[in-house]
Amino acid sequence: MSPLVLTGAGVSIEDVVAAARNACKVEVTPLVIEKLAKARKVLDEAAAGGQQIYGLNTGLGANLGTAVAGDIGAFQRQLLDGRGAAVGEALPMQTVRAVMFARIAMLSAGGSGLSPHVFTALVEALNAGVHPVMPSLGSIGAGDLVLMTAIAHTLIGEGDADYQGRRMPSAKALMMARLAPVSLAPKDGLSLINASAVSAGTGALALVDALSAMEQQQQAGALTIEALGANRTILDPRLHIARPAACQLLAAKALRELLARDQEPAPTTIQDPLSIRCMPSIHGALIQAIDHARLAVEIELNAAADNPLVLAEDALVLSTGNFHTASLALAFETLGLAIAQCAAACAARFIQLTGSSRHGLPKYLSPVGGASAGFVPLQKTVTAILGGIRQRANPVMLDFLPVSEGVEDHATQTPLAIAKCAEMITLWRRLVALELMAAAQAVDLREGLVLAPATGVIHAAVRTHVATLKEDRPLGTSANTLYAALTDGTWQA
Repeated sequence: MSPLVLTGAGVSIEDVVAAARNACKVEVTPLVIEKLAKARKVLDEAAAGGQQIYGLNTGLGANLGTAVAGDIGAFQRQLLDGRGAAVGEALPMQTVRAVMFARIAMLSAGGSGLSPHVFTALVEALNAGVHPVMPSLGSIGAGDLVLMTAIAHTLIGEGDADYQGRRMPSAKALMMARLAPVSLAPKDGLSLINASAVSAGTGALALVDALSAMEQQQQAGALTIEALGANRTILDPRLHIARPAACQLLAAKALRELLARDQEPAPTTIQDPLSIRCMPSIHGALIQAIDHARLAVEIELNAAADNPLVLAEDALVLSTGNFHTASLALAFETLGLAIAQCAAACAARFIQLTGSSRHGLPKYLSPVGGASAGFVPLQKTVTAILGGIRQRANPVMLDFLPVSEGVEDHATQTPLAIAKCAEMITLWRRLVALELMAAAQAVDLREGLVLAPATGVIHAAVRTHVATLKEDRPLGTSANTLYAALTDGTWQA
């Protein structure tokens, strides 16, 4: 696999996934190191000239007015120890890698003043697979510094790290990886931690998962249209040109392609329930929300989000609010609502497929009838899953308190907004699996139905993992199997 080469710009969410989930190596161009060295020089000269620089020769937060005297390099160690306040379960290894890569990408943009040797040490730790043990709770979205201290502690040989499948002291992990702990110059500690790399890294992972789930949702929706003999005129591009809202033209086009065949079947209804008839509008809104969130994440990945910021070309060091991620939090709150709306329509289609015989299908999609439960017990499962999604759709970005004696009186809760969005994607994909199961069963129960080439492949993919229901059996097991395939990459449709 080719390495990821960082130039200080152009990092994508797919790059984060390559580094986090595929363990792709990271390389940095000489220009990036030159920018870091130039910014470091400007920072040192500003400090030598007597400028008050936040986190270098002053305290942090409410201690802003406290001058740091004596060994200001040692203050960086104190700064890290004093902010090692994260608690909770450790983040998964892939998430930690996403965070490390995100911080490397952001530092590559320049402006931090971080010593080049510390930056290089971070890249080497990621490439060597030395993964800090990062507790998951502590960031309120005004920078992720409380969580990020775990990375800084590992680089200086403190705290714990995971290496080659084992948890051990960071100093031992570095030694086994043939790496040495780094020494911190003034501001290096703050430069490592005062950024929203947790938010950017986890946001990138969530978005790639959302894109995958969206494609699978389109497939499930297309198979449902086939199974119910729905009126496909809803996909006519002229309808969506007439009201070109929120990517619905794009969503309709994708559904048309999945249903394309030489001869279109005649409609069996004038119009269908809204969860079917409005599928392009619902899916289009979600596509637009994903696109917006991608833009917000990729801005962070390629931005100099440090405070204070070194403007090397102007030889200035200025305080900023660039670490504050209000737009990123809002993008993921919006994405969560769009996912919830799409999931609700998916659940409604499942009820349409399994709840009655008015579409000419056997009751409960049971081929034996009588007292057979068929698919109807799964309606409770669908409702429970949708309830979990709706709960997580509630916004959190306004849930904060003033801290640090009121100096930090606003926050964004971005990590929480992204975490609950990621949980919603997981639950939504379970609903997609259930819609695929029900639609495939309905297709099997329609005698003489000929599927379009693409929907035929989708149906075959379902049957690769889940057998047709011929008599009552535990369908929860089948749903778990299909969900796993949709999630782990074995789904081929």
